[in-house]
Formats: sequence, C-alpha cells, structure tokens
Amino acid sequence: MTAFRISMKLAITAPLALALAACGGDAATDELEGDVIAPIEAPDGTNWGDTVNVSESDGYVLGNPEAPIKLVEYASHTCGGCASFSAQAKTSIKEYVATGVVSFEQRNLVRDPIDLTVATLVRCGAKENMQVLSDEAWGFLPQIFENVQRNQAAYETAGAAPIEQRFAGIAQAAGLIDFFAARGLSADQQLACLTDTATIQAIADNSAAQGEELNITATPTFLLNDRKLDPLGWEDLEATLQRAGARQE
Repeated sequence: MTAFRISMKLAITAPLALALAACGGDAATDELEGDVIAPIEAPDGTNWGDTVNVSESDGYVLGNPEAPIKLVEYASHTCGGCASFSAQAKTSIKEYVATGVVSFEQRNLVRDPIDLTVATLVRCGAKENMQVLSDEAWGFLPQIFENVQRNQAAYETAGAAPIEQRFAGIAQAAGLIDFFAARGLSADQQLACLTDTATIQAIADNSAAQGEELNITATPTFLLNDRKLDPLGWEDLEATLQRAGARQE
C-alpha cells in the first residue's frame, strides 16, 4: 500500500479506512554475507540494551550506535504488519542488540492522522521509552481502531478544530490519553506534546522526505546497512542478519 504523504493541512483528512488497510513492501532483497562478528562490549556501567540515541534521520536507535550491523525499520503505528513484527520479533532483536554487533533503529513512515498522533505521543517522554511505548501501542492497535469507530463524531470534530487542538482531539477519540497516562505520561504532558505543532510538523516532514528519497512506500520496510530488504517475515529477516555476521549471545 502506498504510504500517506501527510502534511499539517491534510493531517485529519485521511479516512479511517486508510488506517485499517493492509500494509507491506515491494523492495528487492540484497544478499549480505559476512563472517561471524564477535560481541562488542558496552562501556563500563552500561549495556547496549538500555542505550538509545536519536539519529540524524530522527530515528530512535537501540544499542551500539557504532554497531557494524545496522537494522532500520520504517514503521507506522496504524500498520497491522508492524504490530505483528513488534509482537513476533522484538524480543529476539533485543538479544542481538545486546551483543553490540547489531543496532535497531525505528523511523516513522506516517500513513494517517492517528499514526501521527501516536508517533507524537511515543516520543513525548524519555528517548529510552520510545520503542517500548511503540510496542505497547501496537499491542493496543485493535482497541484504537475500535475506539475511533465508536467515537467517529468526535474524531471528525477534531478535524475541524484549530491545528493546535487537532491532535489532542484525535488522541481523546482514540482512547490514547488514558492509555499513555497508564504508562507514565500525564495528561498534561501529553497535551503539551500534542499542541507542539512544530515538532509534529517535523515528524511529518521527515517521514515524507525520507520516503521520497529512499523510495519507501509501505510499512514495515527494513534497511540493513542502508540496503533495502524484502523479508517475508521475522524468520527471513533473522536469517539475513545471521548471514551478515550477527549471532545472539
């Protein structure tokens, strides 16, 4: 499915059907081959599993920022395939990250207004929590869709609101305020993030620019050391990591 090139003017116009649509990729797979790479020790007093940095591409990098094997996922928070990948693969990916040989970077490919709202909220707290909150939000995805369907009038009303009120209205209609409050983000903290239109615009702009530059049109899409992959699932992707020299501890 073609990714939604979202802008602030269009940030409420995508129908819910877009969020419910299937997602996938069509990129060609590049075979990466390499010898097994020995584990790389984290600096004293730290471990790679708790190390998070924000990249120049505005992605959140878990693990060794200088890892020789860099896995990137372009993801949407309203993509069922991304939710499945999160549930199936994240535990194993963190085991690879713990070796210092693999880093995992999550970047946004924004598809619709709900996606942009969730993307804003998972970034609202400490950077170390971004991927954790993303995974939990993917687990909540069916309920998000159900909430929006049930509160369709409120969702549509948010579209007519001034831009500084728009995303808070979407979050309320989708049940996101209570969801994130239960995970350590107060309602006031969320409101501050959801009214920060400059930051929200930056998320949308980065998504659109990178999608255009890299010809990424669907989610999830994976890059391994800057090469686009077309895995059939986690098993296929893991095999590619291992061919590149990664091993779990």
